[in-house]
Amino acid sequence: MVFDTISNRRLYAGLSSRIYEALAYLEITDFKTLSPGRYIIDSDNLFALVQEYESIPREQAKWEYHRKYIDIQYIDEGIEQIGFGKTGKMAVTVEYDPATDISFLKGDGDYVTLEKGSFGIFYPDDAHQPKVAPSGVSGKVRKVVVKVKVD
Repeated sequence: MVFDTISNRRLYAGLSSRIYEALAYLEITDFKTLSPGRYIIDSDNLFALVQEYESIPREQAKWEYHRKYIDIQYIDEGIEQIGFGKTGKMAVTVEYDPATDISFLKGDGDYVTLEKGSFGIFYPDDAHQPKVAPSGVSGKVRKVVVKVKVD
């Protein structure tokens, strides 16, 4: 996993061309003009999910992982914590569904606080727990999750 601010996106050009394209998209797009929903960037290789929600207490948030897509989770407005850990150190609570590319887990991990302009990159072996309210204080979050197809 990677955590940084979008102003440093050029540092990640060597990760993959799709990740670099996704980070460029996040840097240049004015998400205030977009309603929540799905936006195609490059067919099913790269697409964005614009989301708006209230962050939730840590004990209500779910651990998840994906196999087909890398998640780039970018905070456009607000603040949230995201848990991260290794899938192999967690127990599966809902088996992987290839149709939705998701499995749910239980376990423990570490947390990072993401604010406006920051992002996290989660690879298929990275469990992550999004939507966590910092210090348990709920707030409005506008997030963009760019799904990057794994080569």
